[in-house]
Amino acid sequence: MKTQIPFQLGDEFEYGEIHDISPLIRRIVARNPSKFTYLGTGTYIVGRGHVAVIDPGPRLESHILAIAESLVDETITHILVTHTHSDHSPAARPLQSVCGAPIYGFSAIRSEDSDEHSERLEEDVDHAFRPDIAVKDGDLLRGEGWTVQCVHTPGHMSNHVCYRLLEEKALFSGDHVMGWSTTVIIPPDGSMADYLASLRMLLDCDDQIYYPTHGPPIRKPEEFVRACIEHRRQRELQILECFHNGMSNVMEMVPVVYRDTDRSLHAPAARSLYATIIKLWEEGAVSCRGAPELDKNYWLV
Repeated sequence: MKTQIPFQLGDEFEYGEIHDISPLIRRIVARNPSKFTYLGTGTYIVGRGHVAVIDPGPRLESHILAIAESLVDETITHILVTHTHSDHSPAARPLQSVCGAPIYGFSAIRSEDSDEHSERLEEDVDHAFRPDIAVKDGDLLRGEGWTVQCVHTPGHMSNHVCYRLLEEKALFSGDHVMGWSTTVIIPPDGSMADYLASLRMLLDCDDQIYYPTHGPPIRKPEEFVRACIEHRRQRELQILECFHNGMSNVMEMVPVVYRDTDRSLHAPAARSLYATIIKLWEEGAVSCRGAPELDKNYWLV
């Protein structure tokens, strides 16, 4: 049976305009729509008067100006980055040059080694990013009338951090949980095992709503996260079935496992499938000659 993740594809906004989301939250969407970003990067503003900016977005002058001009009568005290893909972090330094606020984020990705077999994907890594203040899981950041808790959620990237607004029991989920699509996991830095562990960790929390960087709010987060976990379990079962049917490598399996996915997305899908095979290899369920690589053959143990 196919898992039905309750995606919410409706979203109303105008690019470059600030929109009230809740008493403490506003949002501005960058004009960078794509097959990876949905309608664009959503930059969140937390607080009133003295505020934090979460995921300033791509290095897009119109978006940086929109943030600065929308907050011209307020003071930006914190710039928070969920992770270092190029649609999330590159605007941090240009925005800082305008407002002077320190930049917060996880210190570095686990590995800057690229997969030599991986074609260039749109979600490039911002290797230049360095936070002024490196956060860790559980850190509390305080502003005028708001408190944000840092939640380390490796998987999509090893340096991915969600930010929890305690006053509203709201989680800014970055790309860890998105309202419009499943999250792409791309080795070597992306890890399916870490991703699933991070999802399960969220089930122990009492967040009432998620605000992903791409797409609309997720209003039933527990139901949504359970569906995401089950979806990944079913993908794993599909891969094991491919092995039982005599297939042995990623490129053989992609057209079968992702038969309902647009072929233009098969390249990132192949990386997520590969991430699942790495998880199975780590668990001792499959084997290969030497360490895993994208184009190797694998077999069931």
